[in-house]
Amino acid sequence: MYLTFKKAKKTEIDRAYALFKQSAETMIEKNIDHWHYWIDPPEDKQKWVKDGFKNQEFYFVENESSELVGMFRLMKEDLLYWGKQEKKAQYIHSLVVPNEFSGLKIGHKIIEKIENDMLRNNIHLLRLDCNASNEKLCKYYTDLGFEKVGEVQMPLQVCNLYEKELHYC
Repeated sequence: MYLTFKKAKKTEIDRAYALFKQSAETMIEKNIDHWHYWIDPPEDKQKWVKDGFKNQEFYFVENESSELVGMFRLMKEDLLYWGKQEKKAQYIHSLVVPNEFSGLKIGHKIIEKIENDMLRNNIHLLRLDCNASNEKLCKYYTDLGFEKVGEVQMPLQVCNLYEKELHYC
């Protein structure tokens, strides 16, 4: 499957909120304690999304048929979750795949494409976080080669911090 990353436009913020809400509803249905706040996002989460759109850090992902198959935020720095870091890295947040594309390994393909783009730009460290209580998602990231390197207490949850050293194959 060929994927295209398109920088999200400020006018597309409602599209992002709709994806967040759909993901939250799905997780509630599956009894997964993750992202419930996206049903009715608190002010700090809304600001976080608005800042990401303002900084042009959100991307929509399309397949070869121009269908929306995902979304993510890619940051060069993440002071909120990681604090000041010395090593150059990039940080993935808000990786979402719409329900109709679930099970097709699109999340994995998005991460692979991000990794390849990073290597082309001589960046060798990818970081992300997830809710520590979401064991399935934690395992998903470790299965993709990420190593848990810490935890951080956030206002709504405890998050595991993961990173992955990238190398040319």
